[in-house]
Amino acid sequence: MTRTLLVVDDEADIRELARMSLELVGGHRVLVASSGPEALAAVAAHRPDAVVMDVQMPHMDGPATLHALRAAGGHVPPTVFVTASVLENELAALRQMPVAGVLTKPFDPMTFAAELEQLLGWSR
Repeated sequence: MTRTLLVVDDEADIRELARMSLELVGGHRVLVASSGPEALAAVAAHRPDAVVMDVQMPHMDGPATLHALRAAGGHVPPTVFVTASVLENELAALRQMPVAGVLTKPFDPMTFAAELEQLLGWSR
Protein backbone atom coordinates (compact mmCIF):
# COMPACT_ATOMS: atom_id res chain seq x y z
CA MET A 1 0.00 0.00 0.00
CA THR A 2 1.32 3.42 -0.91
CA ARG A 3 1.48 5.74 2.07
CA THR A 4 2.30 9.42 2.29
CA LEU A 5 5.35 10.36 4.34
CA LEU A 6 6.60 13.81 5.30
CA VAL A 7 10.40 14.10 5.49
CA VAL A 8 11.58 17.06 7.57
CA ASP A 9 15.28 18.00 7.51
CA ASP A 10 17.10 21.30 7.19
CA GLU A 11 19.81 19.69 5.02
CA ALA A 12 18.73 19.51 1.37
CA ASP A 13 20.96 16.53 0.54
CA ILE A 14 19.52 14.45 3.40
CA ARG A 15 15.96 15.40 2.41
CA GLU A 16 16.64 14.32 -1.17
CA LEU A 17 18.35 11.06 -0.19
CA ALA A 18 15.47 10.17 2.14
CA ARG A 19 12.90 11.14 -0.49
CA MET A 20 14.54 9.02 -3.16
CA SER A 21 14.93 6.05 -0.82
CA LEU A 22 11.33 6.16 0.37
CA GLU A 23 9.91 6.69 -3.13
CA LEU A 24 12.13 4.43 -5.23
CA VAL A 25 12.89 1.64 -2.76
CA GLY A 26 9.85 1.91 -0.48
CA GLY A 27 7.22 2.87 -3.05
CA HIS A 28 5.81 5.67 -0.90
CA ARG A 29 4.59 9.15 -1.77
CA VAL A 30 6.93 11.67 -0.13
CA LEU A 31 6.43 15.30 0.85
CA VAL A 32 9.36 17.36 2.14
CA ALA A 33 9.81 20.26 4.54
CA SER A 34 13.00 22.07 5.50
CA SER A 35 11.97 23.39 8.93
CA GLY A 36 9.66 22.89 11.87
CA PRO A 37 7.20 25.60 10.76
CA GLU A 38 7.07 24.12 7.24
CA ALA A 39 6.40 20.71 8.78
CA LEU A 40 3.50 22.04 10.85
CA ALA A 41 1.92 23.58 7.74
CA ALA A 42 2.48 20.42 5.67
CA VAL A 43 0.90 18.16 8.31
CA ALA A 44 -2.16 20.42 8.50
CA ALA A 45 -2.50 20.67 4.72
CA HIS A 46 -1.69 17.11 3.65
CA ARG A 47 -2.33 14.85 6.68
CA PRO A 48 0.57 12.45 5.98
CA ASP A 49 0.52 8.89 7.27
CA ALA A 50 3.82 9.45 9.10
CA VAL A 51 6.55 12.02 9.66
CA VAL A 52 10.29 11.35 9.44
CA MET A 53 11.96 14.27 11.22
CA ASP A 54 15.51 15.40 11.90
CA VAL A 55 16.19 16.13 15.55
CA GLN A 56 18.66 19.02 15.17
CA MET A 57 17.30 21.86 13.07
CA PRO A 58 17.76 25.62 13.54
CA HIS A 59 15.06 27.77 15.15
CA MET A 60 12.64 24.87 15.85
CA ASP A 61 14.20 21.44 16.38
CA GLY A 62 12.47 18.09 15.98
CA PRO A 63 11.26 17.74 19.59
CA ALA A 64 9.91 21.32 19.60
CA THR A 65 8.14 20.68 16.29
CA LEU A 66 6.58 17.49 17.63
CA HIS A 67 5.47 19.34 20.78
CA ALA A 68 3.88 22.11 18.67
CA LEU A 69 2.17 19.54 16.47
CA ARG A 70 0.66 17.77 19.47
CA ALA A 71 -0.32 21.07 21.14
CA ALA A 72 -2.19 22.18 18.00
CA GLY A 73 -4.71 19.41 18.60
CA GLY A 74 -5.13 18.43 14.97
CA HIS A 75 -3.85 15.46 12.99
CA VAL A 76 -0.72 14.03 14.67
CA PRO A 77 0.81 11.31 12.50
CA PRO A 78 3.25 8.78 13.95
CA THR A 79 6.70 10.33 14.00
CA VAL A 80 10.16 8.83 13.66
CA PHE A 81 13.14 10.96 14.64
CA VAL A 82 16.36 10.78 12.64
CA THR A 83 19.53 11.92 14.40
CA ALA A 84 23.26 12.10 13.83
CA SER A 85 23.83 11.51 17.54
CA VAL A 86 25.03 8.09 18.57
CA LEU A 87 25.31 8.84 22.28
CA GLU A 88 23.20 6.27 24.09
CA ASN A 89 21.88 8.72 26.70
CA GLU A 90 20.65 11.08 23.95
CA LEU A 91 19.08 8.23 21.98
CA ALA A 92 17.38 6.96 25.15
CA ALA A 93 15.97 10.43 25.87
CA LEU A 94 14.59 10.67 22.33
CA ARG A 95 12.98 7.22 22.62
CA GLN A 96 11.14 8.40 25.76
CA MET A 97 9.32 11.01 23.69
CA PRO A 98 5.97 10.18 22.03
CA VAL A 99 7.60 8.84 18.84
CA ALA A 100 7.37 5.57 16.94
CA GLY A 101 11.14 5.27 17.03
CA VAL A 102 14.55 6.77 16.37
CA LEU A 103 16.89 6.10 13.44
CA THR A 104 20.48 7.28 13.15
CA LYS A 105 22.32 9.05 10.36
CA PRO A 106 23.97 8.22 8.15
CA PHE A 107 21.33 5.76 6.99
CA ASP A 108 21.51 3.17 4.22
CA PRO A 109 19.17 4.29 1.41
CA MET A 110 18.57 0.67 0.42
CA THR A 111 17.25 -0.32 3.87
CA PHE A 112 15.87 3.02 5.15
CA ALA A 113 12.29 2.40 3.99
CA ALA A 114 12.17 -1.09 5.53
CA GLU A 115 13.62 0.15 8.85
CA LEU A 116 11.08 2.96 8.95
CA GLU A 117 8.18 0.65 8.09
CA GLN A 118 9.25 -1.72 10.86
CA LEU A 119 9.27 1.08 13.45
CA LEU A 120 5.84 2.20 12.28
CA GLY A 121 4.43 -1.33 12.38
CA TRP A 122 3.65 -1.32 8.67
CA SER A 123 3.80 -4.61 6.81
CA ARG A 124 4.51 -4.93 3.11
